[in-house]
Amino acid sequence: MKPIKIYSDDIEGGALEQFYSAMEQEFAVKGALLPDAHTGYSLPIGAVVATEGVVLPAWVGYDIGCGMCAVRTSLLKHELHPHRARIFDAMYRVIPTGFHHNKRPAEWDYQKYPMTPMLKSLFEKNGLSQLGSMGSGNHFIEISHDEENHVWVVIHSGSRNLGHSTATHYMKVASKSGKAKEGHYGLRTDSEQGQDYIADMRFCLEFALQNRQEMITRVLREIYNLVREGQTPERLAFINRTHNHAELKDGLWIHRKGATHAEKGMDGVIPGNMRDGSFVVVGKGNEESLNSSSHGAGRSMSRTKAKNAINMDKFKAQMKGITSKVAKSTLDESPDAYKDIFEVMKLQKDLVEVTHHLLPIINVKA
Repeated sequence: MKPIKIYSDDIEGGALEQFYSAMEQEFAVKGALLPDAHTGYSLPIGAVVATEGVVLPAWVGYDIGCGMCAVRTSLLKHELHPHRARIFDAMYRVIPTGFHHNKRPAEWDYQKYPMTPMLKSLFEKNGLSQLGSMGSGNHFIEISHDEENHVWVVIHSGSRNLGHSTATHYMKVASKSGKAKEGHYGLRTDSEQGQDYIADMRFCLEFALQNRQEMITRVLREIYNLVREGQTPERLAFINRTHNHAELKDGLWIHRKGATHAEKGMDGVIPGNMRDGSFVVVGKGNEESLNSSSHGAGRSMSRTKAKNAINMDKFKAQMKGITSKVAKSTLDESPDAYKDIFEVMKLQKDLVEVTHHLLPIINVKA
């Protein structure tokens, strides 16, 4: 029997069916289902599966390289409070959100990263215009503080439309149908198509990191201009960790779809929700989880259900004291739309150690 580890007894049936279906594939060697798991596309969000000789675009997902960055600054909580409203407004002024891009292309020395002609044609259309922009849904910018009131900037975003288009292309190639079909369609890693996907996936990982880096630069510049009259921003700590990728380790391809890389001693960031903030963690290198942890709390209800079921007055009460976008358009991102992040963290105590709990001061969503 293949090694399987499931970290919660409260995972919806659809996610379990997807996971077991994936593990039945001949090329699947071992897998783990993390405590934030919920139904996804082909493979559940919160799944980690190791394969031999095959990489599956659908198991990485559409938002290649989606992940977290966190920066600790030299600022203190009390310095920000008088400026919260202006900082909040500034974020929407300098960071395009949703389907919006930059008015002018950003700068990036991207040519040092290999990519196929297919991806190059996609990227050169509007790739640089997407750099420094934040997606919608559960993507966010959070300005928060730790236990000693040091201010952090936390960003959750990915590879934008570039990653989505790349994933769509290779899902069509893998399924040999001309459609991005749901299913366990793989590419042999020793094939030309497999090598092309790996190269383009890695480029999208770099693009997603650069996207978060560009947003951090803009956010810090605005904050320091408002709070410290233009002082040069300081980054006292920087963490980047993706949760949609495939990596080669010990001869196996580790697919993480909504799962945070958590090797022993590796820093990471696990977000909770708009109210409960994020956790800075250090990985414990647990082999049963394939050196992985959750990538967040995990949804407890679909976006449609959340918008129909969650009470707006309760949402407003939950977000009291946090400068944020509390509206019908963000009801599907309210705390009640997610699992209890504190319970999720308890369930993965063997996977990561919490070093900081960051509480939000300002939360920005599309």
